Amino acid sequence: MKFPVFFLLTSLLIRSGVAQTIRYDVSFPNAIHHEAQISLTVSQLPKQPATFRMSRSSPGRYATHEFGKNVYDVRAYDAQNQPLTLVRTEGDVYTVPTHKGTVRLSYTLFGNYPDGTYMGIDPQSIHLNMPATFMWVKGFDKRPITVKFNLPSDNMGVVATQLVPTADRYTFTAPGLPYFMDSPVKIGKLAVKEWQRTNTDGKPVTFRVALEAAVADSTAGRFAGKIARIVDQAKAVYGEFPSYDYGNYTFLASLNPYVRGDGMEHRNSTMIAVPLAFTGPEKVLGVFAHEFFHCWNVERIRPKTLEPFNFEKSNMSYELWFAEGFTQYYGELLLVRAGFTPVEEYANTLASLVYTKQQTPGATRYSPIDASCHAVFVDAGVSIDRTNYGNMFTSYYTYGAAVALALDLELRQRNQSLDAYMQAVWKRFGKPEQPYTVDGLQSELARLTTPEFARSFFGKYIYGHEAIDYTSLLAKAGFTVKKAQAGKAWMGSVRYAETTAGLALLANTILETPVYKAGLDIDDVITAVDGQAVAKTEAIQAILAQHKPGDVIQVGYTHRGEAKTALVTLAENPATSVQLYEKADLTLTPEMQTFRANWLGAKGAN
Repeated sequence: MKFPVFFLLTSLLIRSGVAQTIRYDVSFPNAIHHEAQISLTVSQLPKQPATFRMSRSSPGRYATHEFGKNVYDVRAYDAQNQPLTLVRTEGDVYTVPTHKGTVRLSYTLFGNYPDGTYMGIDPQSIHLNMPATFMWVKGFDKRPITVKFNLPSDNMGVVATQLVPTADRYTFTAPGLPYFMDSPVKIGKLAVKEWQRTNTDGKPVTFRVALEAAVADSTAGRFAGKIARIVDQAKAVYGEFPSYDYGNYTFLASLNPYVRGDGMEHRNSTMIAVPLAFTGPEKVLGVFAHEFFHCWNVERIRPKTLEPFNFEKSNMSYELWFAEGFTQYYGELLLVRAGFTPVEEYANTLASLVYTKQQTPGATRYSPIDASCHAVFVDAGVSIDRTNYGNMFTSYYTYGAAVALALDLELRQRNQSLDAYMQAVWKRFGKPEQPYTVDGLQSELARLTTPEFARSFFGKYIYGHEAIDYTSLLAKAGFTVKKAQAGKAWMGSVRYAETTAGLALLANTILETPVYKAGLDIDDVITAVDGQAVAKTEAIQAILAQHKPGDVIQVGYTHRGEAKTALVTLAENPATSVQLYEKADLTLTPEMQTFRANWLGAKGAN
């Protein structure tokens, strides 16, 4: 393996002065009960208090996560292993007031939630997201780091990580804290499959899938082959792979019942955890496509609002509609181009995106920028009080994907494409790793098209929240948009719990729906509809089937135990469907076929 110059310099630092390296030692004497013992040694500290802390946020996440809750038995020692005074100044912050330049901090860590954000410890499987695992010393982010793992006897010892290996198979390095924190680790029984590609600069690139699943070796190989097809289609969007720091990229993939569902991108790797037995692997390919696309879009095409990433607080960004939303769009599109999702099936994805933009209150009332700013509360953030998200928030993932769809189709009518736009953004911001702003994204669209088009698109759909005419846009590719339940009576998208008292509303009713206008809301219990007692959801559907939009019916319900009635004016169900022209008995023209093929067809292989 040929390492970049900065790694060679790091190696020289390690050899010439071990004291300048921050060292972690990790052991698992009580792994069966999900505990690890971790020590952190740092030398050549200045004569001032040394502050250690756990992170509160993690790369790829935007909300806070209280990782410090699983740290206990924290102790501090000097170079002679003598105890030092340790003061806990905050829940996850510890200070050593006085020392002689060297401090070893030791602690016990509990972990039993293996996913992309947290970590899990078991004798057979070590699953680490670094911010959830390692305390760090403030003020020394640029010091090189060494970490050594001492494994349980039951562990098979196969290690997958983007950390830099050493001669010792269980010792790894990182050039500094930001890289270290962005380098998840999986250790256990892993089937590692590799393949090579040559980048456009002629340099070789190695890709790996490190698979933790109960499958035969041949099955793991075939699965890696499918991931390779996705990798090639992603590369075709940008025209080249990123320059991975050590010449390789690793998929840490846990597809088994013992993990929690999540996918998390990192600079040269991704951690994917799907809590299912390894059946129907095509169902999980979208996660791989999404996370791999991030090695361009968000890992190197970085929003300025996330630079530098702050491990001590939530990280708000105005651009997640692009960083996450456009990635969401491509995650599904790559499956079509790679041949895993039939075009007819992709129509369901298109219908979902159209509905998201045109029907959800969060996308009809607020901009994608507004949605992005809310990530600090919704990105797996934890709270126990109720929210009104159904009426004021639409996920920046699906909202951004809906905008990406519109922009792609608009550009293709101008002999351009979203692929060309992503390449332009990559060349201006990603490849030189210069953080971008919303204005920067607009200016790059102006370069590709015209200033007038870019100004209009961003004004309407990025800074604003105007409706998008998907019907005419999708017609160019031979897709028709229509109402899925035309003429059907509808009270609103309501979830019920069947109780002995009636049907309890489980969620806030949604703006502009009949039940919202009638004054019903969460926790109300519907007891009768149109004069008929109801105790089952099916009973309401049967009653509605006897009516048409515009009919007024009486609904009996209880609010805080008090019986009430309301008049509900039924509306037409707004559900949207997207179909291929040829499936809807419409004429598919040669122009539509060409447009569709250029959009959804496989691109040139590596």
